[in-house]
Amino acid sequence: MRKHLPTYDEALSLLKEFNQDESLLKHAYSVEGVMRYMARKADEGEEKWGIVGLVHDLDYERFPEQHCSKVKEILEERGWPEEYIRAIVSHGWGICSDVEPQSKMEKTLYAVDELTGLISAVALVRPSKSVADLEARSVMKKWKDKTFAAGVNRSVIEKGAAMLEMELTELVTDIIMGMRQVADKIGL
Repeated sequence: MRKHLPTYDEALSLLKEFNQDESLLKHAYSVEGVMRYMARKADEGEEKWGIVGLVHDLDYERFPEQHCSKVKEILEERGWPEEYIRAIVSHGWGICSDVEPQSKMEKTLYAVDELTGLISAVALVRPSKSVADLEARSVMKKWKDKTFAAGVNRSVIEKGAAMLEMELTELVTDIIMGMRQVADKIGL
């Protein structure tokens, strides 16, 4: 099958074909928004990074036990470029994938995926329930409380920040800024 660059509409349609859970869709939009923000900051391809962020958990709702391997199969069947597929599979490195993030896009996706979940959780316990007035120091305060958002894998986030050669607080700030871009779409 001929490889083609997926359009945003194709990616969104595919996401919705495999996912109906509102929280998973909001997570996809969060990661997409952050990936677009990070792409602009790095002077990289915003559309490509956004699409990769949007569909990174494509297989999670239907195939949680095959996460990161099933998505590869689904995207290969549809002729998606290897660069997109590799980036998506690499976000599960050390958890459900042995593909180590190498490119800037892969490292960014790896670093931001878990952290969007923590930032969403912090935003939801604030009086405003919003990322609009959220600052990194509030997230870092909750970071230290291992019982808060206990499902968030903090070591993955730390590894991701190290891969990007960023201080954790700087990464948190960038992710908040990216999530603000899609605040209405994610209900924060």
